[in-house]
Amino acid sequence: MNQPAVSYKNFPGDPFKGWEPVDDTKGASEILKWAYNSYGLSLVYACSFGAEGIVLIDLIAKVKKDAEIVFLDTGLHFQETYDLIEKVKKRYPDLIIHMKKPELTLEEQSQQHGSALWKKNPDQCCYIRKIKPLEDALSGVDAWISGLRREQSLSRSKTDFVNKDERFKSIKVCPLIYWTWEDVWDYIRVNELNYNELHDNNYPSIGCIPCTFAVEGTEDSRAGRWSGFNKTECGLHVPSEEKK
Repeated sequence: MNQPAVSYKNFPGDPFKGWEPVDDTKGASEILKWAYNSYGLSLVYACSFGAEGIVLIDLIAKVKKDAEIVFLDTGLHFQETYDLIEKVKKRYPDLIIHMKKPELTLEEQSQQHGSALWKKNPDQCCYIRKIKPLEDALSGVDAWISGLRREQSLSRSKTDFVNKDERFKSIKVCPLIYWTWEDVWDYIRVNELNYNELHDNNYPSIGCIPCTFAVEGTEDSRAGRWSGFNKTECGLHVPSEEKK
């Protein structure tokens, strides 16, 4: 599709607003082609290596096989997640995967903020170990790709293909907005993609070990995160707040 590029400072709205894609990828492939043609090397995919992430990696590799991917390595991920990343590296050897670590080690964080910060103030822990590292990774970058889908939650239900990202002062491209959870898994199975084995053990959404729990009998793809807290987002996809 021949749509113009947009920038954070000059954002008239999603150029694909009102477009109803009918292709097999529900617009994802076309959006990715547009994004890489528009932003080139100034486009980064921030990937958590969840189910949506695996789908996007495969779609991205078909558009730009040497795309840049950032994984926020909090130091608290499951071994299954790290194992999956190694499998992805072997399957897509040209992809450039950065393991972005926080400035503070877990020991330094414990010394400065007390042990198990995620139990006392998960928002602050997410800021230190995820939000600030992504701010650094996106510094000077015009746009980034995210795997948000509209059906995931109420807060994500209005997501467009192309969004003005107030948190990171850039453009956020979301190719999968029309995909359902069933679409994601159909794509994974048909294309025989590697995925996090925890998904087979009732983990629909996988993040850091202390804040991710197995759940049964739910179709909520965000279930099992931050149990006991009124929290459904790490903060990467909400407007900027005061620094923690």
